[in-house]
Amino acid sequence: MSPGGGRALGPLLLMLALLQCAGRRRAVVNRSVPDVCATCHIHATCHQIEGKSVCICNYGFVGNGRTHCQDKDECQIGASKICGNHTLCHNTHGSFYCVCLDGYRASNNNKTFIPNDGTNCTDIDECEESGLCGRNARCVNTEGSYKCYCSDGYKLENGERSFHPDGNIVSCKGVDCGAPPSVLNAHPASVSGTTYGSEVTYNCVHGYFIASGNQTAVCNAEGQWDGADLVCKEIDCGKPLLIPHAEMIWHNSTTLWSRAYYQCKEGYYFNGDRDFSECTIDQSWENITYICKEEELFSNLSVFNETCVRWQRKTGRLGVQETYTFHILGQRWDEKMFSEDAVFNITTSEDNPKVCLDLNSGSNYVVNITTISSTNITVSVTVAVQTKDPPFPDVEFVAVKGSAPLLRLRKAEDRNGPISLYQVIVLPLGLQSTFICDSFAAAAFFSNTTDVKGYVAAEFRAKDVADNMSIALGDRHYYGKFYNAPLKLGEEYCVFLRIISEWNKVRTQSCAVWAQIKNLSPTLQYMTAVGFGSVAAVCLILFLSFSAARSYLHNTVHSTPAALACEAVHLSATMDMAQTGITSSFLETENVSLL
Repeated sequence: MSPGGGRALGPLLLMLALLQCAGRRRAVVNRSVPDVCATCHIHATCHQIEGKSVCICNYGFVGNGRTHCQDKDECQIGASKICGNHTLCHNTHGSFYCVCLDGYRASNNNKTFIPNDGTNCTDIDECEESGLCGRNARCVNTEGSYKCYCSDGYKLENGERSFHPDGNIVSCKGVDCGAPPSVLNAHPASVSGTTYGSEVTYNCVHGYFIASGNQTAVCNAEGQWDGADLVCKEIDCGKPLLIPHAEMIWHNSTTLWSRAYYQCKEGYYFNGDRDFSECTIDQSWENITYICKEEELFSNLSVFNETCVRWQRKTGRLGVQETYTFHILGQRWDEKMFSEDAVFNITTSEDNPKVCLDLNSGSNYVVNITTISSTNITVSVTVAVQTKDPPFPDVEFVAVKGSAPLLRLRKAEDRNGPISLYQVIVLPLGLQSTFICDSFAAAAFFSNTTDVKGYVAAEFRAKDVADNMSIALGDRHYYGKFYNAPLKLGEEYCVFLRIISEWNKVRTQSCAVWAQIKNLSPTLQYMTAVGFGSVAAVCLILFLSFSAARSYLHNTVHSTPAALACEAVHLSATMDMAQTGITSSFLETENVSLL
Protein backbone atom coordinates (compact mmCIF):
# COMPACT_ATOMS: atom_id res chain seq x y z
CA MET A 1 0.00 0.00 0.00
CA SER A 2 1.35 3.35 -0.92
CA PRO A 3 1.80 6.02 1.56
CA GLY A 4 -1.02 8.05 -0.03
CA GLY A 5 -3.40 5.12 0.22
CA GLY A 6 -2.47 4.64 3.86
CA ARG A 7 -3.38 8.21 4.63
CA ALA A 8 -6.79 7.76 2.97
CA LEU A 9 -7.59 4.51 4.86
CA GLY A 10 -6.77 5.87 8.31
CA PRO A 11 -9.76 8.19 8.67
CA LEU A 12 -12.05 5.50 7.38
CA LEU A 13 -10.86 3.01 9.96
CA LEU A 14 -11.28 5.60 12.71
CA MET A 15 -14.86 6.22 11.70
CA LEU A 16 -15.66 2.52 11.74
CA ALA A 17 -14.17 2.20 15.19
CA LEU A 18 -16.30 5.05 16.52
CA LEU A 19 -19.47 3.52 15.07
CA GLN A 20 -18.73 0.23 16.75
CA CYS A 21 -18.24 1.97 20.09
CA ALA A 22 -21.51 3.81 19.71
CA GLY A 23 -23.32 0.57 18.95
CA ARG A 24 -21.89 -1.11 22.01
CA ARG A 25 -22.94 1.87 24.24
CA ARG A 26 -26.55 1.79 22.94
CA ALA A 27 -26.79 -1.88 23.60
CA VAL A 28 -25.65 -1.38 27.16
CA VAL A 29 -28.27 1.43 27.81
CA ASN A 30 -31.16 -0.67 26.53
CA ARG A 31 -30.29 -3.49 28.85
CA SER A 32 -30.17 -1.20 31.96
CA VAL A 33 -33.75 0.40 31.66
CA PRO A 34 -36.53 -1.88 33.28
CA ASP A 35 -40.12 -2.24 31.82
CA VAL A 36 -42.39 -0.24 34.31
CA CYS A 37 -45.71 -1.64 33.06
CA ALA A 38 -44.36 -5.14 33.67
CA THR A 39 -43.91 -4.28 37.37
CA CYS A 40 -47.54 -3.11 38.04
CA HIS A 41 -49.43 -4.86 40.87
CA ILE A 42 -52.09 -7.39 39.94
CA HIS A 43 -54.82 -4.90 41.09
CA ALA A 44 -53.18 -1.98 39.24
CA THR A 45 -53.25 -0.69 35.69
CA CYS A 46 -50.41 0.93 33.70
CA HIS A 47 -51.20 4.44 32.45
CA GLN A 48 -49.17 6.81 30.20
CA ILE A 49 -48.90 10.19 31.84
CA GLU A 50 -46.83 12.90 30.14
CA GLY A 51 -44.93 10.28 28.12
CA LYS A 52 -44.08 8.13 31.13
CA SER A 53 -45.52 4.79 32.24
CA VAL A 54 -47.21 4.87 35.66
CA CYS A 55 -48.88 2.07 37.66
CA ILE A 56 -52.17 3.12 39.36
CA CYS A 57 -54.27 0.90 41.64
CA ASN A 58 -57.65 -0.06 40.23
CA TYR A 59 -60.93 1.44 41.55
CA GLY A 60 -61.64 0.01 44.98
CA PHE A 61 -57.96 -0.41 45.86
CA VAL A 62 -55.36 1.93 47.35
CA GLY A 63 -51.49 1.66 47.22
CA ASN A 64 -48.44 2.61 45.10
CA GLY A 65 -49.59 0.49 42.18
CA ARG A 66 -46.45 -1.64 42.02
CA THR A 67 -45.61 -3.32 45.30
CA HIS A 68 -49.07 -3.22 46.88
CA CYS A 69 -52.76 -2.40 46.09
CA GLN A 70 -55.01 -3.22 49.03
CA ASP A 71 -58.83 -3.17 49.24
CA LYS A 72 -60.45 0.23 50.04
CA ASP A 73 -63.36 0.09 52.57
CA GLU A 74 -65.85 2.52 51.00
CA CYS A 75 -68.36 1.88 53.79
CA GLN A 76 -66.15 3.41 56.49
CA ILE A 77 -67.44 6.93 55.71
CA GLY A 78 -70.96 5.86 56.68
CA ALA A 79 -73.85 4.21 54.86
CA SER A 80 -75.94 7.41 54.64
CA LYS A 81 -73.09 9.27 52.93
CA ILE A 82 -72.24 6.67 50.34
CA CYS A 83 -75.58 4.81 49.92
CA GLY A 84 -78.15 7.40 51.02
CA ASN A 85 -80.81 7.51 53.75
CA HIS A 86 -82.37 4.37 55.23
CA THR A 87 -79.54 2.07 53.93
CA LEU A 88 -76.82 -0.37 54.99
CA CYS A 89 -73.43 -0.46 53.23
CA HIS A 90 -71.57 -3.76 52.61
CA ASN A 91 -67.88 -3.70 51.61
CA THR A 92 -66.52 -6.29 49.11
CA HIS A 93 -63.04 -6.97 47.77
CA GLY A 94 -62.44 -4.02 45.54
CA SER A 95 -66.01 -2.74 45.67
CA PHE A 96 -69.19 -2.43 47.84
CA TYR A 97 -72.98 -2.63 47.57
CA CYS A 98 -75.97 -1.08 49.34
CA VAL A 99 -79.20 -2.54 50.76
CA CYS A 100 -82.31 -0.82 52.19
CA LEU A 101 -83.23 -1.02 55.86
CA ASP A 102 -86.28 -3.01 56.94
CA GLY A 103 -89.43 -1.12 56.07
CA TYR A 104 -87.90 0.38 52.91
CA ARG A 105 -87.40 -0.81 49.34
CA ALA A 106 -84.93 0.19 46.60
CA SER A 107 -86.41 2.35 43.89
CA ASN A 108 -84.93 -0.01 41.25
CA ASN A 109 -86.85 -2.91 42.87
CA ASN A 110 -83.58 -4.87 43.43
CA LYS A 111 -82.34 -6.09 46.79
CA THR A 112 -78.89 -4.53 46.29
CA PHE A 113 -77.74 -1.49 44.39
CA ILE A 114 -74.85 0.86 43.77
CA PRO A 115 -75.97 4.47 44.26
CA ASN A 116 -74.30 5.81 41.16
CA ASP A 117 -77.44 5.01 39.13
CA GLY A 118 -79.69 7.26 41.23
CA THR A 119 -81.28 4.46 43.23
CA ASN A 120 -82.62 5.39 46.69
CA CYS A 121 -84.65 3.73 49.44
CA THR A 122 -88.36 4.61 49.77
CA ASP A 123 -90.80 3.78 52.56
CA ILE A 124 -92.86 0.60 52.22
CA ASP A 125 -96.58 1.15 52.97
CA GLU A 126 -97.21 -1.99 55.00
CA CYS A 127 -100.86 -0.99 55.39
CA GLU A 128 -101.49 -1.98 51.78
CA GLU A 129 -101.56 -5.53 53.06
CA SER A 130 -105.13 -6.33 54.04
CA GLY A 131 -105.78 -7.63 57.54
CA LEU A 132 -102.31 -6.79 58.80
CA CYS A 133 -103.63 -5.51 62.14
CA GLY A 134 -106.37 -8.08 62.60
CA ARG A 135 -110.09 -7.68 63.25
CA ASN A 136 -111.59 -4.47 64.58
CA ALA A 137 -108.33 -2.59 64.01
CA ARG A 138 -106.94 -0.23 61.44
CA CYS A 139 -103.39 0.20 60.12
CA VAL A 140 -101.53 3.55 60.02
CA ASN A 141 -98.32 3.70 57.99
CA THR A 142 -95.27 5.36 59.55
CA GLU A 143 -91.80 6.13 58.19
CA GLY A 144 -90.13 2.76 57.85
CA SER A 145 -92.81 0.94 59.81
CA TYR A 146 -96.51 1.03 60.78
CA LYS A 147 -98.81 1.08 63.81
CA CYS A 148 -102.13 -0.56 64.54
CA TYR A 149 -105.04 1.18 66.28
CA CYS A 150 -108.33 -0.27 67.45
CA SER A 151 -111.36 0.89 65.44
CA ASP A 152 -113.85 3.30 67.01
CA GLY A 153 -115.80 1.49 69.68
CA TYR A 154 -112.97 -0.94 70.43
CA LYS A 155 -109.94 -0.78 72.72
CA LEU A 156 -106.95 -2.85 73.86
CA GLU A 157 -107.26 -4.72 77.10
CA ASN A 158 -103.86 -3.47 78.29
CA GLY A 159 -104.97 0.15 77.91
CA GLU A 160 -102.44 1.05 75.22
CA ARG A 161 -103.58 3.22 72.31
CA SER A 162 -101.58 1.47 69.54
CA PHE A 163 -99.82 -1.84 68.97
CA HIS A 164 -97.56 -3.70 66.53
CA PRO A 165 -98.51 -7.34 65.92
CA ASP A 166 -94.97 -8.77 65.52
CA GLY A 167 -96.42 -12.26 65.67
CA ASN A 168 -98.16 -11.60 68.99
CA ILE A 169 -101.86 -12.28 69.39
CA VAL A 170 -103.46 -8.90 69.99
CA SER A 171 -107.21 -8.30 69.92
CA CYS A 172 -109.40 -5.22 70.09
CA LYS A 173 -112.37 -5.69 72.39
CA GLY A 174 -115.63 -3.76 71.96
CA VAL A 175 -116.25 -1.03 74.56
CA ASP A 176 -119.21 -1.30 76.93
CA CYS A 177 -120.59 1.78 78.70
CA GLY A 178 -122.49 -0.28 81.24
CA ALA A 179 -125.85 0.70 82.66
CA PRO A 180 -127.13 4.15 81.61
CA PRO A 181 -126.61 6.88 84.22
CA SER A 182 -129.50 8.00 86.37
CA VAL A 183 -131.04 11.44 85.74
CA LEU A 184 -132.81 13.30 88.53
CA ASN A 185 -136.60 13.30 88.15
CA ALA A 186 -136.36 11.35 84.87
CA HIS A 187 -136.47 7.74 83.75
CA PRO A 188 -135.06 5.90 80.70
CA ALA A 189 -137.81 5.62 78.09
CA SER A 190 -135.79 3.49 75.64
CA VAL A 191 -132.33 1.86 75.65
CA SER A 192 -130.83 0.42 72.44
CA GLY A 193 -127.86 -1.23 74.19
CA THR A 194 -124.68 -0.46 76.12
CA THR A 195 -121.99 -0.85 73.42
CA TYR A 196 -120.43 1.88 71.30
CA GLY A 197 -123.05 3.98 69.51
CA SER A 198 -125.94 2.77 71.68
CA GLU A 199 -128.48 5.37 72.80
CA VAL A 200 -130.72 5.88 75.80
CA THR A 201 -133.64 8.32 75.76
CA TYR A 202 -135.01 9.90 78.97
CA ASN A 203 -138.41 11.34 79.82
CA CYS A 204 -139.27 13.44 82.84
CA VAL A 205 -141.34 11.63 85.46
CA HIS A 206 -144.99 12.50 85.97
CA GLY A 207 -145.48 16.04 87.21
CA TYR A 208 -142.17 17.33 85.80
CA PHE A 209 -141.23 19.03 82.52
CA ILE A 210 -138.04 19.36 80.48
CA ALA A 211 -136.33 22.60 81.52
CA SER A 212 -133.03 22.15 79.60
CA GLY A 213 -130.50 19.62 78.33
CA ASN A 214 -130.63 16.61 76.01
CA GLN A 215 -133.10 13.77 76.26
CA THR A 216 -130.68 11.35 74.57
CA ALA A 217 -127.31 10.03 75.81
CA VAL A 218 -124.88 8.11 73.53
CA CYS A 219 -122.21 5.51 74.40
CA ASN A 220 -118.92 6.97 73.10
CA ALA A 221 -115.70 5.30 71.93
CA GLU A 222 -114.14 5.71 75.38
CA GLY A 223 -116.86 3.63 77.02
CA GLN A 224 -118.70 6.56 78.61
CA TRP A 225 -122.23 7.94 78.20
CA ASP A 226 -122.28 11.37 76.56
CA GLY A 227 -125.09 13.96 76.77
CA ALA A 228 -126.95 12.79 79.88
CA ASP A 229 -127.55 16.38 81.05
CA LEU A 230 -131.36 16.51 81.05
CA VAL A 231 -132.86 18.85 83.66
CA CYS A 232 -136.45 18.15 84.78
CA LYS A 233 -138.32 20.66 86.89
CA GLU A 234 -141.59 20.19 88.70
CA ILE A 235 -144.64 21.67 87.00
CA ASP A 236 -145.82 24.78 88.83
CA CYS A 237 -148.85 26.74 87.61
CA GLY A 238 -148.54 29.57 90.13
CA LYS A 239 -151.60 31.14 91.67
CA PRO A 240 -155.01 30.27 90.14
CA LEU A 241 -157.01 32.78 88.12
CA LEU A 242 -159.38 35.06 89.94
CA ILE A 243 -163.02 35.22 88.86
CA PRO A 244 -164.93 38.42 89.54
CA HIS A 245 -167.60 38.20 92.23
CA ALA A 246 -166.47 34.72 93.25
CA GLU A 247 -164.70 33.24 96.23
CA MET A 248 -161.96 30.69 95.63
CA ILE A 249 -161.54 27.52 97.66
CA TRP A 250 -157.92 26.45 97.20
CA HIS A 251 -155.34 24.56 99.27
CA ASN A 252 -152.31 26.51 97.99
CA SER A 253 -151.15 23.64 95.79
CA THR A 254 -149.72 24.74 92.40
CA THR A 255 -148.40 21.40 91.08
CA LEU A 256 -149.84 19.24 88.32
CA TRP A 257 -153.59 18.47 88.58
CA SER A 258 -154.07 20.72 91.59
CA ARG A 259 -157.59 22.21 91.72
CA ALA A 260 -159.11 25.54 92.69
CA TYR A 261 -162.91 25.73 93.29
CA TYR A 262 -165.11 28.83 92.95
CA GLN A 263 -168.45 29.96 94.41
CA CYS A 264 -170.32 33.17 93.68
CA LYS A 265 -170.62 35.93 96.24
CA GLU A 266 -173.93 37.15 97.60
CA GLY A 267 -175.99 38.94 94.98
CA TYR A 268 -174.58 36.87 92.10
CA TYR A 269 -175.49 33.55 90.61
CA PHE A 270 -173.49 30.82 88.88
CA ASN A 271 -173.45 30.63 85.08
CA GLY A 272 -171.17 28.02 83.50
CA ASP A 273 -170.46 24.33 83.07
CA ARG A 274 -167.76 23.78 85.72
CA ASP A 275 -166.87 25.44 88.98
CA PHE A 276 -163.17 24.45 89.22
CA SER A 277 -159.86 24.90 87.36
CA GLU A 278 -156.95 22.43 87.15
CA CYS A 279 -153.19 22.92 86.85
CA THR A 280 -152.28 21.35 83.48
CA ILE A 281 -149.11 19.87 82.03
CA ASP A 282 -148.41 23.08 80.09
CA GLN A 283 -147.93 24.87 83.47
CA SER A 284 -151.11 26.91 83.37
CA TRP A 285 -154.53 26.79 84.97
CA GLU A 286 -157.39 25.75 82.72
CA ASN A 287 -159.65 28.45 81.38
CA ILE A 288 -163.16 27.89 82.69
CA THR A 289 -166.54 29.29 81.70
CA TYR A 290 -167.60 29.79 85.30
CA ILE A 291 -169.14 33.27 85.58
CA CYS A 292 -170.90 34.91 88.48
CA LYS A 293 -173.70 37.07 87.08
CA GLU A 294 -175.38 39.86 88.92
CA GLU A 295 -178.82 38.91 90.11
CA GLU A 296 -180.16 42.45 89.40
CA LEU A 297 -179.14 46.07 88.71
CA PHE A 298 -176.88 45.33 85.68
CA SER A 299 -177.77 43.74 82.35
CA ASN A 300 -176.53 43.62 78.77
CA LEU A 301 -173.00 44.81 79.61
CA SER A 302 -171.08 45.05 76.34
CA VAL A 303 -168.11 46.67 74.60
CA PHE A 304 -168.36 48.92 71.53
CA ASN A 305 -165.91 51.02 69.53
CA GLU A 306 -163.16 48.85 71.04
CA THR A 307 -162.65 50.97 74.20
CA CYS A 308 -166.20 51.90 75.25
CA VAL A 309 -168.64 50.00 77.54
CA ARG A 310 -172.40 50.25 77.96
CA TRP A 311 -175.08 48.51 80.05
CA GLN A 312 -178.75 48.68 81.08
CA ARG A 313 -179.98 49.55 84.53
CA LYS A 314 -182.62 47.51 86.34
CA THR A 315 -186.22 48.59 86.02
CA GLY A 316 -186.63 49.65 89.62
CA ARG A 317 -183.74 52.10 89.42
CA LEU A 318 -184.57 53.89 86.17
CA GLY A 319 -184.04 57.66 86.31
CA VAL A 320 -182.32 57.47 89.70
CA GLN A 321 -178.83 58.91 89.95
CA GLU A 322 -176.25 56.19 90.58
CA THR A 323 -172.49 56.27 91.25
CA TYR A 324 -170.26 53.62 89.75
CA THR A 325 -166.64 52.75 90.56
CA PHE A 326 -164.47 51.64 87.65
CA HIS A 327 -161.43 49.49 88.47
CA ILE A 328 -159.29 48.93 85.35
CA LEU A 329 -156.50 46.33 85.26
CA GLY A 330 -154.30 46.23 82.09
CA GLN A 331 -151.51 43.95 80.94
CA ARG A 332 -149.64 42.81 77.85
CA TRP A 333 -148.96 39.09 77.58
CA ASP A 334 -145.63 39.52 75.79
CA GLU A 335 -144.47 42.50 77.86
CA LYS A 336 -144.36 41.34 81.47
CA MET A 337 -143.18 44.70 82.84
CA PHE A 338 -146.29 46.51 81.50
CA SER A 339 -149.06 46.97 84.04
CA GLU A 340 -151.95 49.40 84.53
CA ASP A 341 -154.17 49.76 87.59
CA ALA A 342 -156.61 52.68 87.60
CA VAL A 343 -159.71 53.51 89.72
CA PHE A 344 -162.24 56.29 89.12
CA ASN A 345 -165.95 57.07 89.75
CA ILE A 346 -168.77 58.30 87.52
CA THR A 347 -172.26 59.40 88.47
CA THR A 348 -175.19 59.13 86.03
CA SER A 349 -178.92 58.84 85.93
CA GLU A 350 -179.08 57.48 82.40
CA ASP A 351 -180.96 54.25 81.85
CA ASN A 352 -178.34 53.02 79.34
CA PRO A 353 -174.99 54.44 80.52
CA LYS A 354 -172.04 54.60 78.09
CA VAL A 355 -168.44 55.21 79.14
CA CYS A 356 -165.41 55.46 76.80
CA LEU A 357 -162.12 54.58 78.46
CA ASP A 358 -158.62 55.90 77.82
CA LEU A 359 -156.87 52.58 77.08
CA ASN A 360 -153.48 51.87 75.55
CA SER A 361 -153.12 50.15 72.19
CA GLY A 362 -151.85 46.60 72.13
CA SER A 363 -153.12 45.77 75.64
CA ASN A 364 -155.67 43.55 77.39
CA TYR A 365 -157.89 44.92 80.15
CA VAL A 366 -160.30 43.66 82.79
CA VAL A 367 -162.86 46.35 83.65
CA ASN A 368 -164.68 45.90 86.96
CA ILE A 369 -167.76 48.14 87.48
CA THR A 370 -169.15 48.34 91.00
CA THR A 371 -172.30 50.11 92.19
CA ILE A 372 -171.83 52.23 95.29
CA SER A 373 -174.89 51.14 97.17
CA SER A 374 -175.87 48.82 99.96
CA THR A 375 -175.35 45.80 97.73
CA ASN A 376 -172.03 46.86 96.16
CA ILE A 377 -172.68 44.68 93.12
CA THR A 378 -169.76 44.28 90.69
CA VAL A 379 -169.77 43.22 87.06
CA SER A 380 -166.72 42.63 84.86
CA VAL A 381 -165.87 42.76 81.20
CA THR A 382 -162.65 42.13 79.26
CA VAL A 383 -161.43 44.60 76.64
CA ALA A 384 -158.71 43.81 74.08
CA VAL A 385 -157.27 46.91 72.38
CA GLN A 386 -155.48 46.16 69.15
CA THR A 387 -152.22 47.79 68.12
CA LYS A 388 -152.73 50.98 66.09
CA ASP A 389 -150.49 52.73 63.65
CA PRO A 390 -147.72 54.57 65.49
CA PRO A 391 -147.71 58.39 65.28
CA PHE A 392 -146.34 59.89 62.08
CA PRO A 393 -142.62 60.65 62.30
CA ASP A 394 -141.86 64.23 63.29
CA VAL A 395 -139.30 65.10 60.58
CA GLU A 396 -137.80 68.30 59.24
CA PHE A 397 -138.18 67.92 55.48
CA VAL A 398 -134.95 68.59 53.57
CA ALA A 399 -134.64 69.22 49.82
CA VAL A 400 -131.05 69.45 48.54
CA LYS A 401 -129.16 69.49 45.27
CA GLY A 402 -125.69 68.20 44.59
CA SER A 403 -124.96 66.44 47.90
CA ALA A 404 -126.44 64.08 50.49
CA PRO A 405 -127.87 65.87 53.58
CA LEU A 406 -127.16 65.21 57.23
CA LEU A 407 -130.53 64.16 58.72
CA ARG A 408 -131.64 64.47 62.35
CA LEU A 409 -133.89 61.77 63.82
CA ARG A 410 -136.49 62.96 66.30
CA LYS A 411 -137.85 60.38 68.71
CA ALA A 412 -141.57 59.72 68.33
CA GLU A 413 -144.05 59.80 71.20
CA ASP A 414 -145.04 56.28 72.31
CA ARG A 415 -148.82 56.74 72.41
CA ASN A 416 -150.44 54.24 69.98
CA GLY A 417 -148.76 51.16 71.35
CA PRO A 418 -145.15 50.16 71.86
CA ILE A 419 -142.80 51.56 69.17
CA SER A 420 -140.26 48.91 68.15
CA LEU A 421 -138.12 50.14 65.24
CA TYR A 422 -137.10 53.14 63.15
CA GLN A 423 -136.10 52.57 59.51
CA VAL A 424 -134.46 54.89 56.96
CA ILE A 425 -135.67 54.01 53.43
CA VAL A 426 -133.94 55.25 50.26
CA LEU A 427 -135.99 55.19 46.99
CA PRO A 428 -135.52 56.52 43.47
CA LEU A 429 -137.25 59.90 43.38
CA GLY A 430 -139.68 58.66 40.71
CA LEU A 431 -141.17 56.14 43.20
CA GLN A 432 -142.10 58.72 45.85
CA SER A 433 -145.69 59.11 44.66
CA THR A 434 -146.31 55.33 44.53
CA PHE A 435 -144.67 54.42 47.84
CA ILE A 436 -147.02 52.64 50.30
CA CYS A 437 -145.73 52.52 53.85
CA ASP A 438 -147.05 49.08 54.84
CA SER A 439 -146.30 47.33 51.53
CA PHE A 440 -142.59 48.10 51.17
CA ALA A 441 -140.51 45.01 51.82
CA ALA A 442 -137.44 45.50 54.00
CA ALA A 443 -134.99 44.93 51.16
CA ALA A 444 -131.29 45.26 51.95
CA PHE A 445 -128.95 47.23 49.67
CA PHE A 446 -127.33 44.04 48.35
CA SER A 447 -130.61 42.42 47.22
CA ASN A 448 -131.31 42.08 43.49
CA THR A 449 -134.08 44.72 43.38
CA THR A 450 -132.39 47.69 45.04
CA ASP A 451 -131.65 49.52 41.77
CA VAL A 452 -135.37 49.55 40.90
CA LYS A 453 -137.29 49.55 44.19
CA GLY A 454 -134.91 51.11 46.68
CA TYR A 455 -133.65 49.70 49.96
CA VAL A 456 -133.51 50.12 53.74
CA ALA A 457 -130.34 52.05 54.56
CA ALA A 458 -130.54 51.86 58.37
CA GLU A 459 -132.61 50.33 61.17
CA PHE A 460 -132.58 51.38 64.83
CA ARG A 461 -134.26 49.80 67.83
CA ALA A 462 -136.56 52.30 69.51
CA LYS A 463 -134.85 51.94 72.87
CA ASP A 464 -131.49 52.86 71.25
CA VAL A 465 -132.76 56.06 69.59
CA ALA A 466 -131.77 59.36 71.16
CA ASP A 467 -133.68 62.54 70.33
CA ASN A 468 -132.08 64.61 67.52
CA MET A 469 -129.74 61.76 66.61
CA SER A 470 -127.74 62.50 63.42
CA ILE A 471 -127.77 60.19 60.39
CA ALA A 472 -125.36 60.69 57.49
CA LEU A 473 -126.64 59.07 54.30
CA GLY A 474 -124.10 56.93 52.49
CA ASP A 475 -121.53 56.65 55.32
CA ARG A 476 -120.87 52.97 54.44
CA HIS A 477 -121.76 51.73 57.94
CA TYR A 478 -124.15 48.96 59.02
CA TYR A 479 -127.13 49.97 61.14
CA GLY A 480 -128.84 46.88 62.41
CA LYS A 481 -128.62 44.37 59.55
CA PHE A 482 -128.79 47.03 56.84
CA TYR A 483 -125.96 48.72 54.92
CA ASN A 484 -125.98 52.53 54.57
CA ALA A 485 -124.65 52.46 51.01
CA PRO A 486 -123.11 55.50 49.27
CA LEU A 487 -125.45 57.23 46.83
CA LYS A 488 -124.84 57.10 43.08
CA LEU A 489 -123.70 60.22 41.27
CA GLY A 490 -126.21 61.73 38.87
CA GLU A 491 -129.18 59.95 40.54
CA GLU A 492 -132.16 61.55 42.31
CA TYR A 493 -133.56 60.12 45.53
CA CYS A 494 -136.29 60.48 48.09
CA VAL A 495 -135.79 59.40 51.71
CA PHE A 496 -138.57 58.13 54.01
CA LEU A 497 -138.53 57.62 57.77
CA ARG A 498 -140.68 54.68 58.89
CA ILE A 499 -141.77 53.97 62.49
CA ILE A 500 -142.78 50.36 63.24
CA SER A 501 -144.82 48.92 66.13
CA GLU A 502 -144.78 45.16 66.73
CA TRP A 503 -146.98 43.50 69.32
CA ASN A 504 -148.62 40.10 69.61
CA LYS A 505 -147.49 39.15 66.07
CA VAL A 506 -149.17 42.27 64.64
CA ARG A 507 -147.07 44.88 62.84
CA THR A 508 -148.16 48.44 62.10
CA GLN A 509 -146.20 51.36 60.71
CA SER A 510 -146.27 55.04 59.78
CA CYS A 511 -144.09 56.87 57.27
CA ALA A 512 -143.10 60.42 56.38
CA VAL A 513 -141.06 61.90 53.53
CA TRP A 514 -137.78 63.03 55.06
CA ALA A 515 -135.65 64.34 52.19
CA GLN A 516 -135.35 64.82 48.42
CA ILE A 517 -131.94 64.74 46.78
CA LYS A 518 -131.46 65.97 43.21
CA ASN A 519 -128.55 66.30 40.78
CA LEU A 520 -125.95 64.50 42.84
CA SER A 521 -122.53 65.84 41.82
CA PRO A 522 -118.96 64.74 42.60
CA THR A 523 -117.69 65.66 46.02
CA LEU A 524 -115.01 68.19 46.85
CA GLN A 525 -112.55 65.36 47.42
CA TYR A 526 -113.32 63.93 43.99
CA MET A 527 -112.95 67.31 42.25
CA THR A 528 -109.73 67.94 44.14
CA ALA A 529 -108.38 64.57 43.02
CA VAL A 530 -109.30 65.34 39.40
CA GLY A 531 -107.71 68.80 39.69
CA PHE A 532 -104.50 67.40 41.12
CA GLY A 533 -104.43 64.78 38.35
CA SER A 534 -104.72 67.51 35.73
CA VAL A 535 -101.99 69.54 37.41
CA ALA A 536 -99.72 66.51 37.46
CA ALA A 537 -100.29 65.93 33.73
CA VAL A 538 -99.50 69.58 32.89
CA CYS A 539 -96.38 69.46 35.04
CA LEU A 540 -95.19 66.33 33.28
CA ILE A 541 -95.65 67.90 29.82
CA LEU A 542 -93.85 71.09 30.88
CA PHE A 543 -91.05 69.08 32.44
CA LEU A 544 -90.51 67.05 29.27
CA SER A 545 -90.56 70.26 27.17
CA PHE A 546 -88.06 71.89 29.47
CA SER A 547 -85.75 68.87 29.32
CA ALA A 548 -85.74 68.99 25.52
CA ALA A 549 -85.08 72.76 25.52
CA ARG A 550 -82.30 72.39 28.04
CA SER A 551 -80.62 69.72 25.94
CA TYR A 552 -80.66 72.10 22.98
CA LEU A 553 -79.63 75.32 24.75
CA HIS A 554 -77.13 73.70 27.17
CA ASN A 555 -76.12 76.38 29.65
CA THR A 556 -77.63 79.42 27.89
CA VAL A 557 -80.79 79.31 29.95
CA HIS A 558 -80.32 79.65 33.73
CA SER A 559 -83.93 79.73 35.00
CA THR A 560 -86.53 76.93 35.19
CA PRO A 561 -89.72 78.24 33.57
CA ALA A 562 -91.39 74.80 33.45
CA ALA A 563 -91.13 74.29 37.19
CA LEU A 564 -92.45 77.80 37.84
CA ALA A 565 -95.32 77.21 35.42
CA CYS A 566 -96.14 73.89 37.09
CA GLU A 567 -96.30 75.54 40.51
CA ALA A 568 -98.50 78.31 39.07
CA VAL A 569 -100.89 75.76 37.59
CA HIS A 570 -101.02 73.90 40.94
CA LEU A 571 -101.83 77.12 42.80
CA SER A 572 -104.47 78.06 40.24
CA ALA A 573 -106.12 74.66 40.42
CA THR A 574 -106.20 74.79 44.22
CA MET A 575 -107.80 78.20 44.18
CA ASP A 576 -110.36 77.15 41.59
CA MET A 577 -111.35 74.14 43.69
CA ALA A 578 -111.72 76.34 46.78
CA GLN A 579 -114.00 78.71 44.84
CA THR A 580 -116.35 75.98 43.58
CA GLY A 581 -118.07 75.76 46.99
CA ILE A 582 -118.91 72.09 46.59
CA THR A 583 -120.11 70.65 49.90
CA SER A 584 -118.37 67.42 50.95
CA SER A 585 -120.84 64.54 51.25
CA PHE A 586 -120.82 60.79 51.51
CA LEU A 587 -120.65 60.13 47.75
CA GLU A 588 -118.44 57.61 45.99
CA THR A 589 -115.48 59.21 44.15
CA GLU A 590 -114.11 56.11 42.48
CA ASN A 591 -114.95 55.68 38.78
CA VAL A 592 -117.50 58.52 39.11
CA SER A 593 -120.52 56.33 40.03
CA LEU A 594 -121.07 54.48 43.27
CA LEU A 595 -121.68 50.83 43.87
